[in-house]
Amino acid sequence: MKTRLSLLAFSLIASCAQAQLADHSGFSGELALSAGFASTTSNLNTNGDKVITDVNQGAAEDSGGLVLPLGVLAYTFGNNKDKQVYAGTSREDIAVGTLVLEVGYKQELSSGTIVDASFLPTVMSGETWADPFLTNQERQTTDEKGNAFRLKFNNIMGSRFSLDTVYGSRDIDNELSGSSLTSEERNALQRDAKTFYIKGDFRQPISRTSFLKPSITYINTDADGDANSLSSVGGELTYLRIFDRHQLALTAGYTSRSFDGTNPIYNKVRDEDEWSLFAAYEYKNFMGWQNWSLISLSGYTESDSNIDFYDTKQYLFTVGMNYKF
Repeated sequence: MKTRLSLLAFSLIASCAQAQLADHSGFSGELALSAGFASTTSNLNTNGDKVITDVNQGAAEDSGGLVLPLGVLAYTFGNNKDKQVYAGTSREDIAVGTLVLEVGYKQELSSGTIVDASFLPTVMSGETWADPFLTNQERQTTDEKGNAFRLKFNNIMGSRFSLDTVYGSRDIDNELSGSSLTSEERNALQRDAKTFYIKGDFRQPISRTSFLKPSITYINTDADGDANSLSSVGGELTYLRIFDRHQLALTAGYTSRSFDGTNPIYNKVRDEDEWSLFAAYEYKNFMGWQNWSLISLSGYTESDSNIDFYDTKQYLFTVGMNYKF
């Protein structure tokens, strides 16, 4: 069974920030291929139930095997190796549970700050139900499209603080949410939206081989329908340990979301809490092969809403190989 991946699609591990953008000028990068098992339980999963009989019913589980290719290609230049163009998915994002394809440019300033500007061509795109609430009929899918732009400031003024900002838009091709409702009620369920995201984090060494990285995230989504407009606040804590050829990253996260308007189907304003746990592992020079690593990741995410229709669960386990060049 095909499994749709979202926040649980990742398989590498974060590493400590380097003083330079790369070890050498010219091309560098990583390629990874993993296989494993993933499961999603969500009424909004387009690989789930096509027909639902009640807007209050629980979601069915959709699970199966997966093959996950990932990687990044970069070109570093400049007298001090302080400029870089790249395309792919960064280790830092993947290790905390975010699969983001980026095309971007990095510049390291004399102050130590690394400015990173990128375009995210796929993060707002995918497939969704045209009317998620349609009952006793087969629900039809439609495309969701959008663009997102990211601006990051790493190691600000040579410190351990970093700031990550994203602005994105989302458009539903064939928006039919609440097709059986009145025009005013359907308007409240419109999903086209503009989203602003900001995340701040701080790296705190706790020994020569380990550190903690707490972070705080704020997201504001302004949708055409008030029932889908929201503000969310979240936090993560990542622990990284390096010992011999082993690296281990553990991340725990919590997010609280508050929506602006009443959902006319349930006559409630939606609120939800999300918890996540991730563990990533890397074993370098696996089997004595230089530049090759054994990689593995397991993760679990659960979202609990005051409207049962929106409750979700996801989990994943992967094992694979990574090649660095």
